[in-house]
Amino acid sequence: MTDIQTNHYFDWASTSPADKTILQEALDETVAVWGNPSSIHAAGKEARELLEQARKRCADVLGVKAEKLYFTSGGTESDHIPLLSVLNRPQKGTVLISSIEHSAIREMALEMKKCGMEVISIPSDKDGIITPEAVVKSLTPETVIVCVMAVNNETGAIQPVYEIADAITSATAGKRRPKFHVDCVQAAGKIPFDLSCAGIDSAAFSAHKICGPRGIGLLYMKDAVEPFLKGGGQEKGMRSGTENVFGALAFAKCLEKYYINKKNEGQLEHFNRQKEITQDFVKKLAGISGCTIIPEARIEEPGKYSPWVVQAAFKNIPGQVMLRALDSEGFYISTGSACSARKNKRPILDAMHITPQISETAVRFSFGPLTTKTAVDELFDKVSEIAGRFNN
Repeated sequence: MTDIQTNHYFDWASTSPADKTILQEALDETVAVWGNPSSIHAAGKEARELLEQARKRCADVLGVKAEKLYFTSGGTESDHIPLLSVLNRPQKGTVLISSIEHSAIREMALEMKKCGMEVISIPSDKDGIITPEAVVKSLTPETVIVCVMAVNNETGAIQPVYEIADAITSATAGKRRPKFHVDCVQAAGKIPFDLSCAGIDSAAFSAHKICGPRGIGLLYMKDAVEPFLKGGGQEKGMRSGTENVFGALAFAKCLEKYYINKKNEGQLEHFNRQKEITQDFVKKLAGISGCTIIPEARIEEPGKYSPWVVQAAFKNIPGQVMLRALDSEGFYISTGSACSARKNKRPILDAMHITPQISETAVRFSFGPLTTKTAVDELFDKVSEIAGRFNN
């Protein structure tokens, strides 16, 4: 990918350009240490040591114990393991998922329904936020797990997961507390995030959203569960399959470089700069005739939304048309989640009660650590030009 293409790439929420230096370093180290980490001979032990070093490095960044982290094939599998584990219960229960979840959660929950579980959708408010009150109201005595993502992948809405965790604990005091799972795929490396919150029982992460390789994810589990899927017993039985040492090492390096916390002052400063760039972009978009910011609340309350994701609709311009028009000019955006791009469905916008007319014309702009203010200004100019062709 050339520099110009990278500069005009605005689909970071789907995937990120790889950090070539990190991937090359990880490749060189794992080419040299090529054993199977589960083998007990010297080559295997050497690979095991490298794998455990990667786990410890990830844990140090996330602020958790290394034994609470499991390497997986990606964010989807990290979402599935806690969710599917409830199928091992002798009695079926109720699964609560937010109405704005990624398809990794939403579609799997529908499959669990076929297995006898009751699935309840927690309603979103019009601003794309799942409130603690909505979660508590949806709880039942049979609830076994609650799933609410940290940052929505289409609107950028930051969910109050700490408050939700506390609300679940308070509402179930003296009773069996359901597990609380958080999809952190759009939070890691995007917003300051503290995984040490006592009420978060599990969390999912994916490397390719923060300049790492595809095919490697992380699962945080506060307490071990009985996994639904079985195999060779790798990752302490939580996730069987030969371990991806290269991916684990690359993921650790990416977390160290891109995770946003007080220890990583450079990324924290970049996060604050991006907030200013995105707020300026949102305000200018709102000034385009026929443009609707989704949700409109982010214009006045930018702090409730990730500065890396912006959703907007343009009157008389179907989302696919805007996408193709920008693509022809060398600007790359999306109409929403890459996982749902070919289905032409917008369940997250439906959950927010966005009208079909607006949903059909909605597109997503998403940014990353290589995105510059100049590039965002050029994006605005091009979007404004295209919108003018359809609404003059």
